[in-house]
Amino acid sequence: MYQRILVPTDGSDITAKAVATAITLARSLGAQVETMSVKDPFPYSAISEIQPIAPQEYFEAQERIARQRVDQVVATCREAGLDCPATTVEALHPWQAIVDHAKARGCDLIVMASHGRRGMSALLLGSETQRVLIHTTLPVLVVR
Repeated sequence: MYQRILVPTDGSDITAKAVATAITLARSLGAQVETMSVKDPFPYSAISEIQPIAPQEYFEAQERIARQRVDQVVATCREAGLDCPATTVEALHPWQAIVDHAKARGCDLIVMASHGRRGMSALLLGSETQRVLIHTTLPVLVVR
């Protein structure tokens, strides 16, 4: 059924539930799990010269945080007996990076977490999961 399952991670507790779900599904189907984390680009602006952090320091910090997130997923997969390729990507829009990565890697399922916000909070805060659902043609399993 599914051969390659992508689990994007932001390091949150709810994402851990999505990882556990992806692992269970992958083990039952004999599928591969892979993970990715999206890094924020440097906030260049007209006043970037007075930013409190230099661009290189920012990039290194973003990579360190993203790498910790994917390493957590890789370790969880390894404990379950699964290999898990991991990638970090810089993108202005995480949903776009997730959709593009899934296509490029030939994933046939995306497993994502959702905080389950409704009403105005969902409208105001937005949801990367919702945007992935809107912009991908791949199946998406949403874990709450």
